[in-house]
Amino acid sequence: MRWPWAWPLLAMPMSLIVYVLAILAVDLALIGWELAETQWRPADLALAAALLVAAAICIEALRRLGQPSGVSRDLLSAWWLPIALLLSPLYALLAPFVVGLVLYARGHRTTPVYRRMFSSAALGLAGAATSVTFHRLWPAAGHVSLGGASGWLSHPGVVVAAIGCAVLFGVVNTSIVAIAAHLAEPEASLTGVLWDKESLLLDLTETCVGILVAITCALSPLLLLVALPPVILLQRSLMHQQLQAAARTDPKTGLLNAAAWQREADAEVNRALRSSGLGAASGSNSSVAMLLIDVDHFKRVNDRHGHLAGDEVLKSLAAELRQQVRDSDVVGRFGGEEFTVLLPRADAAEAVGIAERLRRSASMLSIFAGDARICVTVSIGVAVLGQHGRDLFELLAAADLALYRAKDKGRNQVCLYGGDEATGARP
Repeated sequence: MRWPWAWPLLAMPMSLIVYVLAILAVDLALIGWELAETQWRPADLALAAALLVAAAICIEALRRLGQPSGVSRDLLSAWWLPIALLLSPLYALLAPFVVGLVLYARGHRTTPVYRRMFSSAALGLAGAATSVTFHRLWPAAGHVSLGGASGWLSHPGVVVAAIGCAVLFGVVNTSIVAIAAHLAEPEASLTGVLWDKESLLLDLTETCVGILVAITCALSPLLLLVALPPVILLQRSLMHQQLQAAARTDPKTGLLNAAAWQREADAEVNRALRSSGLGAASGSNSSVAMLLIDVDHFKRVNDRHGHLAGDEVLKSLAAELRQQVRDSDVVGRFGGEEFTVLLPRADAAEAVGIAERLRRSASMLSIFAGDARICVTVSIGVAVLGQHGRDLFELLAAADLALYRAKDKGRNQVCLYGGDEATGARP
């Protein structure tokens, strides 16, 4: 689960600090309780060690492939879930911390320690709830020995219970993180962060792989040698897809980066030129418009509140842009505090209307940096293909000139290239 905040612990709201510490305290208390109650058995220790070694091998495979900023999903739950299903709750509580230490030792040190500990505690509590529930439903299915567990095969209900408990694992872990995310950003919508289609598909994949690994271990832990290569292959495939997405997106905002935006925008402009028969002709309406958006006085935000606060402003504006435009519009971060939007099938009047809506929505945003409340405005330049430029380069140049005119008129303005009119708030 990706955390939606990036502040140091002491800069967090007090309610979030208390919540993080409470989760860690509960997790440590349960570990202490289970240490006193659990009977150590060599077979359980061997199985836990085998699964953790498999997780470490997967981490090493990730490290060899490389994991740049913005790539956050893996298949490590494929190893935590079998530990929760087959062993006592103690192992489920400890495993995420062991894996976290391996991640730290192998170079994954960009994540703050408190966030890694909180994530490990959330996974541990989810694993403990899964383990307790599953073992109450099927007491004979867990605590396997190295000779196998025939109960998994002789009772189909065991697999059904395992699937239900795997869902419980995901729900508990997601709920713990969702509460923290809400405390970090009370006004932010969590729907896209927690329940988007891609995340659900990855969660389903992790669940299926984890259950298959659990069944494999129930038959014989030696079969881990057979299960490990397919899991590594799936993990590398997942990483490859994330690397491709990371190469196209800006890591701070999640929008298209400048290079990817230019490729997609250029293709859209060429498509419009072909369909309208413009070619070298100028002055005809191609129904493609360009918005160039710049955050007013952005340097003041960085100087007064720090660059982390500036990053949060850019993230919030990017999220607002995505909500306000259509799926077919090409939205990107052009550089620094500038964003650009290509609007297919939009004439000058429609483009100015959309730009004005974006200007108003940006002015109503509130971004919180610690105790400070940050409000910003944007200036927007508008240009239309065929009227103000014959290709993408000329369109960008016209929108840039319109943007400068909006700033000259006092900022927090929308200006159309070549016209004297301007809309928006005036000083």
